[in-house]
Amino acid sequence: MALSDGPPMAAAVHGTALIEPPSELYQGRRAALPLDIVVVGCGLGGLAAAFCLAMAGHKVTILESAATIGEIGAGMFLSPNVTRLLFRWGLEKRLHEVAVKPEALNARRWCTGETLSWIQWGDSMAQKYGAPPYHVHRADLHRMLYDLAEPHVNIRTNCRVVSMNPSIPTLMLRSGEVVHADLVIGADGLKSTTRHFVVGRPDEPRPTGDAAYRAVLPTKVLLADPDLRSLVETPEMTTWLGPQRHIVAYNIRAKEEYNIAMCHTDRDPPEELWRIEESADRMKEEFVGWEPRIRKLLSLIPSTLKWKLMDRAPLDTWIHESGKLALLGDACHPMLPYAAQGVAMAIEDAAVLGNLFSHLSSRAQIAPLLHAYEAIRYERATNTQTFSRLNKATLHLADGPEQEQRDRKMRAAMEDALKKARGEVPFDGTGTNTKGNTSHWNDERKNAIQFGYDADEEAEKWWCQHGESEIGPISVPSTL
Repeated sequence: MALSDGPPMAAAVHGTALIEPPSELYQGRRAALPLDIVVVGCGLGGLAAAFCLAMAGHKVTILESAATIGEIGAGMFLSPNVTRLLFRWGLEKRLHEVAVKPEALNARRWCTGETLSWIQWGDSMAQKYGAPPYHVHRADLHRMLYDLAEPHVNIRTNCRVVSMNPSIPTLMLRSGEVVHADLVIGADGLKSTTRHFVVGRPDEPRPTGDAAYRAVLPTKVLLADPDLRSLVETPEMTTWLGPQRHIVAYNIRAKEEYNIAMCHTDRDPPEELWRIEESADRMKEEFVGWEPRIRKLLSLIPSTLKWKLMDRAPLDTWIHESGKLALLGDACHPMLPYAAQGVAMAIEDAAVLGNLFSHLSSRAQIAPLLHAYEAIRYERATNTQTFSRLNKATLHLADGPEQEQRDRKMRAAMEDALKKARGEVPFDGTGTNTKGNTSHWNDERKNAIQFGYDADEEAEKWWCQHGESEIGPISVPSTL
């Protein structure tokens, strides 16, 4: 479906492999009563929600405030709980083409580069959780979801929502146009406008006091340096843990680029812009004394972008009292980057919404289905939001007794991981070296909960246990 406002997505993305969208989702169900649904926001969560709702049989329009949809962001981690959904939607070949499968997670000490933790990922993670992990450039994933949704969805750019009446619902655009809908999904991110209407007042995110530098380097410059070559040749997620800061780095774009994210205490005032270009010298000042490879990597970066890390407390509800507006992704549960689950939570939200609304047969079911969506997703998203926030403390421990205890536990878990990788007696994840480990990546129980989750299975299970008896019988005369 062609864009009705504004130019299309910028072309500076990678990947040409054929997308093979499924002929059907949700066991072949499509809503008996199609709705006119507006999704506010054309980010990753908005595109995913629009696609899922369209596949459930609804007419979906995306309203995006930007005039163009360009290449933004840098690298990101896709854990098995999200790649299983992307595969199900027909994106497996495109991911294989542009993404990089990390073979392991390697955590290192900031000043020496000593390995503190090594966890086998790659095919091992795929066997354990049913889907592989990937590293991907955000723009490439966005392009995939755009190409997936666009044939089924009306995508309108340059359509900034300035106000709305959630009870009808209608949305007022900056142009003066009024858009009518049966249902509105607010997927407009951390700076969400639609969130204000759910909360009932202006509700702004708060600075955490931390920021992140982000940079992307061509891997050819790393390959030319004997000290850095292995970072490309052995595709791992490498993290360096230091006092009040850490660095995460990995390959993206079929190993053509190397992504570096550097989290640190923000020395600038809270009112400063959220995203600014920063000098390389200022960036290097934050990592004085770090191991030689870090110093070499930073010397290759001519300039960098700095993002302030913003946070929000969990909402009491994601649903407006009218039952015609619901929030999704960062609009309701923004994630700090310390667990790499932000995009996963938004895409899981989208999958559950689509699955539930494939059952719709009456307008009287709209509000109950939205509350079902919240019931399925709220605890998981809120728990993930909380442990993402708490994980910062583990990553940023000052040198001293707590840091030494953390490192001892990580080394013990690494010994178990290495035994398993060598084919020795498999460690079953029930011992003291992984269960309750201070690093969430080392905790097998937490990983099983996080990475083994299947959003569609959870929605199907909820419908069988509750929806069929509680929502299915609801039927009132409906007119289009």
